[in-house]
Amino acid sequence: MQYMKIEDAIKQQTFESEYHKLNTNLLFTGSWINHQQINLLRQYDISPQQHNVLRILESRFPNPATVNLLIDNMIDNASNVSRLVEKLRKKGLVERKQCLSNRRAVDITLTNDGFELLKQINNRRLNENIMKSLTLDEARQLNNLLDKLRD
Repeated sequence: MQYMKIEDAIKQQTFESEYHKLNTNLLFTGSWINHQQINLLRQYDISPQQHNVLRILESRFPNPATVNLLIDNMIDNASNVSRLVEKLRKKGLVERKQCLSNRRAVDITLTNDGFELLKQINNRRLNENIMKSLTLDEARQLNNLLDKLRD
């Protein structure tokens, strides 16, 4: 099977080292994946960051989450979570309530509409659509290598 090499994708034939090539390839591929997600989620009128918030809330249900908990669990820690939550609240996908145990905190939960939207998006289909060129074994191997890289 023929696939596009990073040299062809960015029109650069030489790199300082194999590690430099790997770094470039990871950055380029991460950006490519992000654009694929943006395009897939656009039809649902949400961003990848908003989708990440919804998935975190879904995984915690029926327990609420605080903004700080969401920040700690976000893929992109630089996201303005308060702003993301407010946009999702205006769309009716999440609910905000004052936390009973800490008056300075706000509890955030997924609404029925939020659950319905996640069901429509079908996260498995979203991921499989982007990762379709990898076998299950290749995905496991790549996961292990990426974990090792961050160690």
